Amino acid sequence: MEAQTNTTMSNTGALDARPGHAAAWKTLAGSAIGYAMDGFDLLILGFMLPAIGAALALTPAQSGALVTWTLVGAVAGGIVFGALSDRYGRVRVLTWTIVLFAVFTGLCAFARGFTDLLIYRTIAGIGLGGEFGIGMALATEAWPARQRARVSSYVALGWQAGVLLAALLTPVLLPRIGWRGMFLLGVAPALVAWFVRSSLHEPEVFVRHARARHGRANAFRLLVADARTTRTSIGIVVLCSVQNFGYYGIMIWLPTYLSKTLGFSLTKSAMWTSVSVLGMMAGVAVFGQLADRIGRKPTFLIFQAGSVAMVLAYARLTDPVAMLWAGALMGLFVNGMIGGYGALISEAYPTPARATAQNVLFNIGRAVGGFGPIVIGSLATAYSFRVAIALLAGIYVLDMLATFFLVPELKGVELD
Repeated sequence: MEAQTNTTMSNTGALDARPGHAAAWKTLAGSAIGYAMDGFDLLILGFMLPAIGAALALTPAQSGALVTWTLVGAVAGGIVFGALSDRYGRVRVLTWTIVLFAVFTGLCAFARGFTDLLIYRTIAGIGLGGEFGIGMALATEAWPARQRARVSSYVALGWQAGVLLAALLTPVLLPRIGWRGMFLLGVAPALVAWFVRSSLHEPEVFVRHARARHGRANAFRLLVADARTTRTSIGIVVLCSVQNFGYYGIMIWLPTYLSKTLGFSLTKSAMWTSVSVLGMMAGVAVFGQLADRIGRKPTFLIFQAGSVAMVLAYARLTDPVAMLWAGALMGLFVNGMIGGYGALISEAYPTPARATAQNVLFNIGRAVGGFGPIVIGSLATAYSFRVAIALLAGIYVLDMLATFFLVPELKGVELD
């Protein structure tokens, strides 16, 4: 039986909390803010790469390595901290990840060359890695089954809010405070997340399992406990890989493409990115609503089919205004699916492995997705950016097959 929570459903279908019971809302806010920290950090890095490269005399390969190794660190951190949170508690381990991220992001501002900056970025990435999975487990355990997809979508919106904030602030602040000042600014979301989480408590379902547990289950083995679970894990890895590959491939290169190919300034590129991110935010919110109503699988399939159509359409556009609006629609489908992973993964695995599953499966996908910027960049160099984007349509077809054949429908499942 799932832990009882202090929430009700309003007539509009929105989340509603009973007066005097703010714990569930604090959990949601703390998880979303932590994920905003993740999105804010990665996008400001993308915008700052030209300035960092010029200041430290980096080659294009070294500049790209800063992104790649941040993601490598995130994968490692996600796997380690996910397992630790299943053993020692969600809130405690999240605090560790925030401190690690904040310290080494701050140190990036004082880097003197490529080597020390690469080390700081990698370790900061390790801190970032735990944010998605642990925050998702924490939030989904604090709310009832009928609202779980919406809650996970609101946590995912934290990432988009961080990305949007970065897209709006970077063009204004980067010329004034420089890339070193931007790294110091990147510590701010971590401090806010730490403050919010300082008053959080462990979800009841986690506490109950921790008290009843006489031995320590191997969380990693629970991800492949039997044939059905193994099949589900493979399907989710495919979904997460496609999600991250498409997202990083598009978002890391889109500002560069708009600048070099269409001659847009940093400010205008940021505007295009911001509109795309707004489309992504709308998609995430819509996904959560649909998934709680018609189920997880049908919603994933709708968004995956939309991704195929919009990626192909976007690759054919040349008019800037058309690209602006089409980018928003592409973002709605391509990234809207991130709103469903938290609920899907939480429902597929038991409490002793829930955060491990969130972080391991999503970060395997993030590891694959880390090659997105490299592949897109190589294809764009050899052919064109439009060709590279068009080829992304094929991976969303693979996504549909994995959803249909490997992923179970888990709408309404109680957490155990």
